[in-house]
Amino acid sequence: MQMLNFKPSTAVLALLVAGPLLAPDAAHAADKVVIKLGTLAPEGSEWHNALVKIGQRWKTASEGNVELKIYPGGVAGDEGDMVRKIRIGQLHAATITGIGLGTIHRSTIALQIPMLIQSWEELDYIRTKLGPELEKELEAAGFVVNSWGDAGWVHFFSTKPGKTPDDFRPMKLFVWTGDPEAERVWRHSKFTPIALASTEVLPALQTGMVEAFQTAPLFALTSQWYKSAKNMVKINWAPLNGATIISKKQWEKIDPKYRAELLKISREEGETLKLAVRRMSDKAIDSMVERGLVVTVPDAATIELWRKTAELAYPEVRGKVVPEHYFDEVQRLAKEYRAGAKP
Repeated sequence: MQMLNFKPSTAVLALLVAGPLLAPDAAHAADKVVIKLGTLAPEGSEWHNALVKIGQRWKTASEGNVELKIYPGGVAGDEGDMVRKIRIGQLHAATITGIGLGTIHRSTIALQIPMLIQSWEELDYIRTKLGPELEKELEAAGFVVNSWGDAGWVHFFSTKPGKTPDDFRPMKLFVWTGDPEAERVWRHSKFTPIALASTEVLPALQTGMVEAFQTAPLFALTSQWYKSAKNMVKINWAPLNGATIISKKQWEKIDPKYRAELLKISREEGETLKLAVRRMSDKAIDSMVERGLVVTVPDAATIELWRKTAELAYPEVRGKVVPEHYFDEVQRLAKEYRAGAKP
């Protein structure tokens, strides 16, 4: 559920995402499969670097027959744009958050229901148990999950100081465009959502069109959004879940003898990236503090206010934003984990 939580010229975008997949003069063109992958992650970020490494390892493992081309920093559009372009063949893959995944199948949004999952260990347990079922839903929709991941705990950032839900309710709060049900839930909870593409957030912050947003610290740092929103409430609103997905049609163009190894590489690098990002989250906050970010650490009473705000919206979320089965299953698995269950 989007209760959390980079644009070139048209000509350049057309060249990037609508060009021929294979060089016509390449002798081995008929055998080579090119995977064009989009992501919002900026060039040089941890996410981008991990994708570069995957591409290098894929090339070696496939004996040069699979090439991964990466379009970072939102050059291929917002997450909804990337999913749409995969469907029509202009892209083949994307590394996206639960928001983008939710445009494919709403079940995936269950992994980031606000204030429900309480720790990384709990998320890992739930995702391990529920992941295979989610992957089947995505595959039925035409997408193969190459790896799961996350980008850190979502916190609230704002252009003016705020601490409690009531402080944030009057602020113009960025929510992802294309998700009217989630926007409706925010309004139901008395917030003031402004639906935009993520590629439009930075100028919107600079002009005052948006006054607050929710995202993970590392993304706030690498996107530079925090420079226009110098206040942060360190509330663990939700884990920013995500995955690297690829068109099933394009995946099946790869010689079957390579696929298992390529998938293994993606999952290895995805796990390494996941752990690195979790370690770097606090370092990202420290880096932003050095550049003027003011962090508010809420006390137990304030955390409870945020929890009640989230839970009051659950009846609107269950069955409307997140399918009932998946909402209930995440709650069940969370209770199971807290009762002492092990992976």
